[in-house]
Formats: sequence, structure tokens, C-alpha cells
Amino acid sequence: MSIPKPDGNTLRLGSTAPNFQADTSNGPIDFYDFAGDNWVVLFSHPDDFTPVCTTELGAFAKLQPEFEKRGVKLIGLSANGTESHKSWIKDIDEITGSNLKFPIIADPKREIAYKYDMIDYQDATNVDNKGVQFTIRSVFIIDPKKSIRLILSYPASTGRNTAEVLRVVDSLQLGDKNRITTPINWVPGDDVIVHPSVSNDEAKTLFPKFRIVKPYLRLTPLAVDQK
Repeated sequence: MSIPKPDGNTLRLGSTAPNFQADTSNGPIDFYDFAGDNWVVLFSHPDDFTPVCTTELGAFAKLQPEFEKRGVKLIGLSANGTESHKSWIKDIDEITGSNLKFPIIADPKREIAYKYDMIDYQDATNVDNKGVQFTIRSVFIIDPKKSIRLILSYPASTGRNTAEVLRVVDSLQLGDKNRITTPINWVPGDDVIVHPSVSNDEAKTLFPKFRIVKPYLRLTPLAVDQK
């Protein structure tokens, strides 16, 4: 059975993140210029001045120093204009005790949302006063080569887990530098998995403390600061 090829406009893991120009709460940007040689976490929100979104933006703002330590830039997106964003940020900081500094993209026409497939087609009630679908809670982790490394999509009703986004950044960066993968529920400090492409002889040099659980499962300690 042949597998149909994906639509050329469909973003998958490994796709190049589309560039765009946009107004943001911090001024106009070219996305590629904004990203530079950094990792980027791009995440969308259905609407300004809404309860779940407010808690999320505050949580990301509080974790921004941790992302910055890892060379990651944060950038949000909401289907509203920049003046709305700026007013909303005041509420976010007041309610959550944050100091939100990263830009929030203004996308009232959903132009960027369509490029990144952030539109809600499932919930017919998730629309603005013109009947246009709001964006869902999408997350994209994009590496310095502009390659999409993670895609998460949450319904409008469910807030995200910022610690999970940071955990995946740690896993990806650790795996890019070392020939390892990370197991279920891995957090920094836990053992990692020696990549299947590494022979046992190589592993003795690369990971002196590795141990064989099964021929296909070999574990080793590896600190996140080895990124």
C-alpha cells in the first residue's frame, strides 16, 4: 500500500519553519532576523484578555530566564492587534506577578496562523465576532537551522505545561550534542539512552558508565551541562 505524500504546505517535524514579517507588542519583526542563530519557542493563543491564555503567558514569562540560559527565544502569537497585546500584558503581569518581555505577534487576519496550521477546525464555537476561527494552543520548537523539532497542539480549553516545553528543549539540545535519546518521563539528571547507532565498543569510550539492560536498551548518566 502506498502512503500518500503530505501536502507541500503541511508542516511536519523536520520542516523548515516559514519566515514571516509581523507587528508585535515589541515592534515589527522579520521572524528569521528575530530568531538569528538561536532556538525559538513559538506558541499561539486564541485571544487576548482570556483566562487560560493569561495564566499561560505569565508562566512562560516567569520561565523566560531558564529558556534564555539555553539559548532559546520565546515569542507568542494571538489573533489580536498590538495595542490589545500591550494592554493585556499589563493584566498578565498584574495577575501572575510576571514581567513579560518577549514579543507577542499580532495576527488578526490569521495570516501566520494559516502558515503554521494553528487554526481550530474542530470547535465551531471557537470563533471571533466575525465568525473567523481563533488559533488553537500550538507550540513549535525551532532549532537554529530553522528546522521544526517539536509540534504540540492543545485545545482552547486546556492550558499547556511550560515545564514540559523546557524539558523537551533540554532533551533535544542534549541529543544534538551527544549520541543519545531520552526515555519516558526523563528530566535533567536522569539517565539517558545510548543511541542505537553507537556500538558497545564506542559506548565504552563515549559513555564510560553506560550499562546494558537489554541489547537494545543501554543507559548512561549524562548531565545537562554537557550540552
